[in-house]
Amino acid sequence: MSAENSHPQAPHRQSLWFVAAALCASATMLAAITQANETQDTELITAHGYSFYGNLTYPADYKHFSYVNPNAPKGGEISLAALGTFDSMNPYTVKGRRGQLSWMIYESLLGDGPADTYGEGYGLLAHKLEYPDSKEWVIFHLREEAHFSDGTPVTAHDVLFSHNLLLEQGLPSYAAAVKKRIPNAEVLDDYRIKFYFTPGISRRSLINQVGGVPVWSKKWFDETGARLDESRLETPPGSGPYMVDTVDVNRRIIYRRNPDYWGWHLPINSGRHNFDRIRVEYFGDDTAAFEAFKASVYTFRQEGDSKKWSAAYDFPKITNGAVVKATLTDGTPPTPSGIVFNLGREPLQDRRVRQAIALGYNFEWTNESLQYGLFKQRSSFTQNTHLMAVGVPEGAELALLEDLGNLVSPEIITETALMPHTSNASRLADRRNLRKAMALLDEAGWQVSSDGKRRNAQGELLSLTFLFNTASEGTLSNVIENFISNLDKMGIVAKLDKVDPSQYTLRERSRDYDLVFDAYSSFLGTGTGLMQMYGSTDAAFSVFNPAGLASPLVDAVIQTSLDATNPDQEHTALRALDRVLRYEFFIIPVWYKDSHWVAYYDFFEYPEPLPPYALGHLDFWWYNADKAATLKASGDLR
Repeated sequence: MSAENSHPQAPHRQSLWFVAAALCASATMLAAITQANETQDTELITAHGYSFYGNLTYPADYKHFSYVNPNAPKGGEISLAALGTFDSMNPYTVKGRRGQLSWMIYESLLGDGPADTYGEGYGLLAHKLEYPDSKEWVIFHLREEAHFSDGTPVTAHDVLFSHNLLLEQGLPSYAAAVKKRIPNAEVLDDYRIKFYFTPGISRRSLINQVGGVPVWSKKWFDETGARLDESRLETPPGSGPYMVDTVDVNRRIIYRRNPDYWGWHLPINSGRHNFDRIRVEYFGDDTAAFEAFKASVYTFRQEGDSKKWSAAYDFPKITNGAVVKATLTDGTPPTPSGIVFNLGREPLQDRRVRQAIALGYNFEWTNESLQYGLFKQRSSFTQNTHLMAVGVPEGAELALLEDLGNLVSPEIITETALMPHTSNASRLADRRNLRKAMALLDEAGWQVSSDGKRRNAQGELLSLTFLFNTASEGTLSNVIENFISNLDKMGIVAKLDKVDPSQYTLRERSRDYDLVFDAYSSFLGTGTGLMQMYGSTDAAFSVFNPAGLASPLVDAVIQTSLDATNPDQEHTALRALDRVLRYEFFIIPVWYKDSHWVAYYDFFEYPEPLPPYALGHLDFWWYNADKAATLKASGDLR
């Protein structure tokens, strides 16, 4: 919907997997023999799910997740809006724009973790897994009843094929990370697959990684010759509860519940996947989408635009109760969204320049004048959680940072965790902050020339391009335009480059910008995904690292978190990670809200209380047919 509270896929050449496989084949055989010898005396763990510390919330005989309604009725439709365009139903392509929810027809060995726990996964395509306590390998046992929507069985051969396909044709940053950690996988029989992990590395995320790979039909790819990295509308059969029903390019996608889905009896699915149809309607911008919602063209809306939330939800259907406007609890850390610096651009490699630019953002004025005072200012990557760094480092966190030696700047040790600057709420251009900014630019060698513009010693202009998606017009556009007006007052030549969604996607992937409104991911636990997002190795090309952050200090702290042997050590390292990410200053933190803003036609119901880590409208909400009939009879629902 609106990008005011919004947020973001790209691939490898086929030959690289075969080259890598050939180079490491003999080494893998030796590693496998070594691992077998090493694990003879270790404990073998067999479980129905996985968490790194082994502390699963739900026992092997669990009936359903605690927050779902196991008796939720099946039926009806939920419909949503999407902005912009799409030209592919392949969610893993980097060519073109993928259709909304196109990932949802596929399943993995472990299902998505329950929304009331963090870091746990339970068997989906696999009914059990076994691994030594050293976690040097894992064997998944697949359910023999699992099958794709075309009726063909899901086997270990499909799992191995899918794993290798992601390495050959998936995101380069993903493939590079996985190849280092998972040197080999083998099919033991039709329903067992074994993954080997590289000796001597952290065991974090390894079992989760292989357990979370989407499983595709090898038969379909062999017969069609399709590639994972290509844009296409045809989809391989999935094994999940939904199937693609209708695709009308740039207008509509409909998914329908598969009545022959093999997994309805599983406890992981009890009370979930309740709608017969999920419909996605496409609109050119959010203004058109909002008007369509009022006309019941679609029926569920997550709002991200504070102006609309405060002033636009006063139409008759709100008054008569046909549409419910609700603020629902959100227990997840706020998404670390904000104005991201492209650190590959030379002027922005000077921290003083970044600090000066940041002083052009006036949160207080923006929140009061444009956002109806509905937001709080974000400061942390783990905002409002036990992992948020506060004050100066103390105790175990201080010891961790001191152990990293010269990687740690003295001010990280002696000063409080970096907080955003404050601004005058009564005027956009806070003179105090502008003076600070101009002094920083002077110090960095960007002097004001006779035309009032900033130039360096070579006479080059300090010129910045802010990439902006036209589908995000509205409040966000106003925020950025006012931010740019303050940059202009500093003598910076800043251009707001508004492009259509297709161009935006291409330019974002190639980092063709100086500034962009984007987001990273918050975290409540560690994992190798932190390296993919914040680490140096893949910084030059990772689509998950829009700033191109490459910091040896960040790498070291992430590695410390990966090496933690108990939750206390992990939490200490992640608190330190929040501190050093804030110090690196690669994103201007903006606003956040600690709740979901939703509006929906009053025939949807959900279990109360909601779990902390998911709104769940596509997961465990359901359709009340009697209420829907009443709304249709009154004319409030099409």
